[in-house]
Amino acid sequence: MQLRNSDDGYGAIPQFLHWSSVALVAVAWLLGVFGDALPEGTARATGLFVHISVGLALLCVLLVRVLWRVADPPPPLERTALGVWLDRIARLAHYALYALLVAAPVVGILLQFARGDALPLFGLTEITSPWAADRAFVRSVKGVHEMLAHALVVLAVLHAAAALFHHWVLRDRTLTRMLPH
Repeated sequence: MQLRNSDDGYGAIPQFLHWSSVALVAVAWLLGVFGDALPEGTARATGLFVHISVGLALLCVLLVRVLWRVADPPPPLERTALGVWLDRIARLAHYALYALLVAAPVVGILLQFARGDALPLFGLTEITSPWAADRAFVRSVKGVHEMLAHALVVLAVLHAAAALFHHWVLRDRTLTRMLPH
């Protein structure tokens, strides 16, 4: 098993970090969208706790991903008939994904503080809110958090569709380089 990237593909560690991010985004988004459908009380509070914990885990995974990417650059892009424009679009999409992977959880942390609630750190400890609850501010921050989360999911789906386009239409190795061998 190859841990590091090579010219042929991504190593096991970048693949693990990538697919972990996918899973964490999916869980956080589903809990964010459908968490209010949970029964009030313990179930809903647990759903929110898991949502927050998954968001914090996503930030941790992203930090490791960025550090790993600096230490172990990705393999070169697959050459396609669409040339340099496709490369530029792919690079821009990746930067946007990384920006949204940071922005959505950070604004979620601000939302928790805007509610006047402490930020639980995986059930180990918590950070007390620096602010008193402010309902108007909560509505504004919640709207931004939801918009960022939805944009992240839409861009991730487009990213997946692009990988499938590479695989089935362009018939290159873009998708298979990110899959375990």
